[in-house]
Amino acid sequence: MLRRRTLLGGLVGGALAFGAPDASARDHRRVLHIRPGDSVQAAVDAVTGPGWTLLLHPGTYRETVRVPAGAADLTLRGITGDPRDATIVYDNANGTRKPDGSGTYGTAGSATFSSAAPGLTLLDLTLANDWLRADHPDITGTQAVAAYLTGDRTRAENVRFLAHQDTLFTDTSALESFDRQYFHHCYVEGDVDFVFGRATAVFDHCRFHTLPRDVDFTPKGMVFAPSTARANPHGILAVRCRFTSGAEDGAYKLARPWVPSYETTAWPALVVRDSMIGPGIDAPAPYTNMRDAYPWQSMRFREYHNTGPGALITDPADRPQLTPAEAALHTPAAYLGHWTPR
Repeated sequence: MLRRRTLLGGLVGGALAFGAPDASARDHRRVLHIRPGDSVQAAVDAVTGPGWTLLLHPGTYRETVRVPAGAADLTLRGITGDPRDATIVYDNANGTRKPDGSGTYGTAGSATFSSAAPGLTLLDLTLANDWLRADHPDITGTQAVAAYLTGDRTRAENVRFLAHQDTLFTDTSALESFDRQYFHHCYVEGDVDFVFGRATAVFDHCRFHTLPRDVDFTPKGMVFAPSTARANPHGILAVRCRFTSGAEDGAYKLARPWVPSYETTAWPALVVRDSMIGPGIDAPAPYTNMRDAYPWQSMRFREYHNTGPGALITDPADRPQLTPAEAALHTPAAYLGHWTPR
């Protein structure tokens, strides 16, 4: 589990290589190199037009980063290929007061990294929010987002998303949009609703890790909290994934539905299939409600061909399963349509 003390060490100097395009780029895109001591946000602000690549050299970049919708087809990549080497991290929470006194950040505003750009690609890096409840007992808004992603065709490959509550906000650019996101070989850790939102989000060969919590109640948290629009046939899909835990057996739920106050017609959808679910998930009762007015049984929660101690079926009514014919409709290709992430 990432902690602030581990993030602050090991920085080295460097300069941001703004200027001419990198002639070695095989696709002739414009490239900027970013090194510790430079600002990732400054590099994003320097982007003019689509198709830029920002290469992060090893180090910790302690800042918030906002990618605007106009920065289409932007790529952020850790240059070594090891996601542990390049980390963007900050520590705002929902209840953190803004420096200008205009109120608190709110959940989405707490994000270390936000993007509204279509075609965003994230490769080989870490996005983290190291805000800790224990350091701020006076703050009740404890959601602290590592990444808030909107915009169609968002792709993350070999990326770590680290936080506690509400780690990865997979959202859409508008209530009526069915924006697609694809996560491949990614790692996501947290404790409460740490993968949530309205996007059509595919997690392929990813790992979800629940964190230990020193609290005297159960469940200690939930992995997913989808808020899928009713008109969208596709919500969150986890396929060929692993669910591991640093907490005791059965301490976590797999999911609960989120029906936001600003979209009370939402019909949360989640499919977990062909995945290994470890003992940290409560197998007899893997789902729960967020609000009694929206029981999980009325939502689109399904599973298919999962294995592991956390996938054992005690009562079929508590773990709705897809039929083989239904499973054929819940694949990455079906969710992503004509878009093939590369």
